[in-house]
Amino acid sequence: MSFDNVAIKIEKISKCYQVYESPTRRLKEFIFPRLDHYLGKTPRIYHEDFWALKDVSFELPRGQTLGIVGRNGSGKSTLLQIIAGTLSPTGGNVQVDGRVAALLELGAGFNNDFSGRENVYLNASLLGLSREATDDKLDDILSFADIGRFIDSPVRSYSSGMLVRLAFAVQAQIDPEILIVDEALAVGDAKFQAKCFARLKKLKQNGTSILFVSHATEQIVTHCDRAMLLDGGEMQALGAPRDIVNRYLDILFGKKKSLNTERAEIASQIDFAAAGEKNRAERELGNAPDGDNLPSIVSQLNSVFSERPNYNPSEYRWGDGTVEIVDFYFEQEGGSFPSNLTPQSDVVFAFRVLFHQRIVRPIFGFAVKTKEGVTIYNTNSEWQAVELADMGQKGTEAFISVRMATRLFEGDYFISVGISSSSIEGEIIPHDRRYDSIHLAVGSVKSFTGLADLNARIKIETE
Repeated sequence: MSFDNVAIKIEKISKCYQVYESPTRRLKEFIFPRLDHYLGKTPRIYHEDFWALKDVSFELPRGQTLGIVGRNGSGKSTLLQIIAGTLSPTGGNVQVDGRVAALLELGAGFNNDFSGRENVYLNASLLGLSREATDDKLDDILSFADIGRFIDSPVRSYSSGMLVRLAFAVQAQIDPEILIVDEALAVGDAKFQAKCFARLKKLKQNGTSILFVSHATEQIVTHCDRAMLLDGGEMQALGAPRDIVNRYLDILFGKKKSLNTERAEIASQIDFAAAGEKNRAERELGNAPDGDNLPSIVSQLNSVFSERPNYNPSEYRWGDGTVEIVDFYFEQEGGSFPSNLTPQSDVVFAFRVLFHQRIVRPIFGFAVKTKEGVTIYNTNSEWQAVELADMGQKGTEAFISVRMATRLFEGDYFISVGISSSSIEGEIIPHDRRYDSIHLAVGSVKSFTGLADLNARIKIETE
């Protein structure tokens, strides 16, 4: 089977499970519907339908990596099992062109009574390799797994880390045409994960198509060409990894849908005219500007966020709207909104926040990301123990300043800001989150390469 340059083609895949409240109801459904049918009655139903997937469609081109994100129970593993052929769909069509290697569950496909070496041959044969072909790759597999003398011990004695090392080594070293990885790397240590991602990169360069499921959003942004968001068994979005990750965070940290009506009512009650005299509270996050400079910085907050230079109109904004970040300003070396930041020189940001409702203990957050979406730095007022408890009265404004050292390499970066609070139950309530809302460019740097200046100093001594 071949279909142009597409490795996987999924068309309207659905999967339904029959859920029974008790074994008794399962037994009743086995007996009584048949009796009802014999008597000409409408068969009784003793189960509820649970749709793990509903009409999911997408294509994976050859040589590309597709990341899949979603909350637990969203249907990610079910989808991968259908693609791998270990689960049959209720409806839809699956077309897979190429040999598939899959890491779906820890230890899946291993025989606990066999040694690690014997399981290598077992897994390789299941993937279509002859014993001679496995012999040729055995040294590479064992070297990648790096579990030493335990390779000849029964795998039931392996730790989870050793198990995933061996499983990934087998799957990745046989050069599959399609590789499916479902959270398997989460149990490996940092060194092993780095080795795995290097191998994934090489496989991709050789034309392997990869389906990658992870809750680690940085991994999705860094290693995937596209990403897909699943929620409630339905595909919510398919596109650029950074955009999909933002949508995923929206679902993950947003308030429950049952509160949408309440939010709408709150928003409709906002009355700017009745706000009265605004009580301006000034707070500083991190190493704030000198006291003499702070009033002048705050006085510049007299515009609208979207009309400022450096504003990114492609920002991703979400929240319940009870608090708004309405304006921002930044300067460096006395210059407002510099087109290029000077390396090694501090930049000062200021933000104007408007409260439409009383918020107890608001939390202000701030992050710096690369244009690819990789987070370089992220902090908030809670972590820095900046006291904001007396803020948040309806109709008031707050002014927040941030001083940041410019220790970034030359290039483009985006600033994300947000304000939230915590419910009594500990749930984070996002009020206004503006992801990638401010664009920054850092000028030429000649002292290092990479992402950030770690202020390393080289010293040489001679006799």
